[in-house]
Amino acid sequence: MVLLQVGFAGMYIIAVASLKAGMSHFVLVVYRNLVATAVMAPFALYFERGQRPKMTITIFLKIMGLAFLEPVIDQNLYFMGAKLTSAGFATALVNILPAVTFVLALLLRMEKVRLRSLHSQAKIAGTVLTVAGAVLMVLYHGPIVQFPWTKGQHHATASGQGAGGAADARDWLNGTIMVIIACVAWACFFILQSNTLRSYPAELSLTVLICGMGSLMSGAIALVAERANTQAWVIGFDMRLFTAVYAGIVCSGVAYYVQGIVSRQRGPVFVTAFNPLCMIITAVMGSIILKEEINLGRYIILCCHHIKMDVDVLIH
Repeated sequence: MVLLQVGFAGMYIIAVASLKAGMSHFVLVVYRNLVATAVMAPFALYFERGQRPKMTITIFLKIMGLAFLEPVIDQNLYFMGAKLTSAGFATALVNILPAVTFVLALLLRMEKVRLRSLHSQAKIAGTVLTVAGAVLMVLYHGPIVQFPWTKGQHHATASGQGAGGAADARDWLNGTIMVIIACVAWACFFILQSNTLRSYPAELSLTVLICGMGSLMSGAIALVAERANTQAWVIGFDMRLFTAVYAGIVCSGVAYYVQGIVSRQRGPVFVTAFNPLCMIITAVMGSIILKEEINLGRYIILCCHHIKMDVDVLIH
């Protein structure tokens, strides 16, 4: 799970760079899931031959739901939100994911809370800390924190109050809302994935089906959204191709498979406990590669979420 967060951090950086260079996020989602399907299908056919449970209408509908929640809603809205804000900010905001997942699991009785238990108290405190941190990060920016590699550099604005004035602030607000909705969809995906694996315990095959169905759904949306821009589908041997291949293999194919295994063994809440690590890596990489600001508000949240991640791992 730790290595997976490193992989996600790399994807967030190169994806935002490609999107801000003109790549369509609709097209990126389609290519990402096509790559994941093509790469993971041979492994599913070989390693799970004769092991796949019978496909039923209920399982098929769950797979459609999974494809709609993650490849379609989460990926599109996250990329849109990150493009309007910054890679670091969007990744930091994604840290409400453990809290949302915990609340959903609690409502669906997948998690139990005993108020007198230290284990449960730590979970509740972590959830409150996560939500409070997200609110603080949105409302308070503070001065820019300087690091040895940022001195004398011109930074990409990450506060929504740049030269664009009101337009920048509006984009920042819209981007924030998109990322929050993406987080809710992602949390629902983890819950539904855990539930689906109980009746369809074939992680590789489920990964291929989710990515394949996601390709079809996101492809239909992309055809409509980019109908007036056929050039959006053209990619060469450049950063756009690398982004689609990297995101497809690491952050869709491998990620769905690994998260499925961990979710089946430890539950969906445990899967999301490692997200703060991704935020820390992305913030540092974004500052170095994309010249993004890290202001005091986000620096405080980085520290808080690092503490929360340690607590989450220990209590599980």
